[in-house]
Amino acid sequence: MVIYGYARVSTQEQNLGTQLQQLGRYGVDEIIQEKISGVAKDKPELDALIERMQDGDTIVVTRMDRLGRSTLQLLELVEELSERGIDLVIMDLNIDTRTPTGKFFLTVMAGFSEMERSLIKEKQRNGVEMAKQEGKYKGRVKRYTDKHAGLQHAITLFQEGKHTVKQICEITKIGRSSLYRELKAKGISHNK
Repeated sequence: MVIYGYARVSTQEQNLGTQLQQLGRYGVDEIIQEKISGVAKDKPELDALIERMQDGDTIVVTRMDRLGRSTLQLLELVEELSERGIDLVIMDLNIDTRTPTGKFFLTVMAGFSEMERSLIKEKQRNGVEMAKQEGKYKGRVKRYTDKHAGLQHAITLFQEGKHTVKQICEITKIGRSSLYRELKAKGISHNK
């Protein structure tokens, strides 16, 4: 069980000194530093840290916004940590998921996360419905058209019957569901 500290600032000019001091006083085993915007979806150092962390490890940050700027981004990260058995300490909020109060906080956060996802989906459905009523909705853009060489090659390989669907997809770089969809559209049986 390792306790990692994570310190982040948004620009190269900013200084990590205060966060490093606070994390050092907390007594973390290792500090990971990063200079990248909080709104960036990918944070290479944080992502690599989370990837190598194991069940029972802890990540400590001085403030919640060090992990990310958007609420949804934060909630998704907190959910992932919880599912993997990784504890989280947010120093300025006195949140420590190794305690019953901290676990309660995570439960509340997960509830907000679920609600936010539901609201986003509802907004999307409403937007699509409105666009359909106005005649502006054209559906999802097809990734592969009838003229796509890879898709045509995949269909030819399938009809020859010398390769498995997995092999065809690897050869042509066409997704399995796209291939099946096109076979169905062309009336080609794929129950071989």
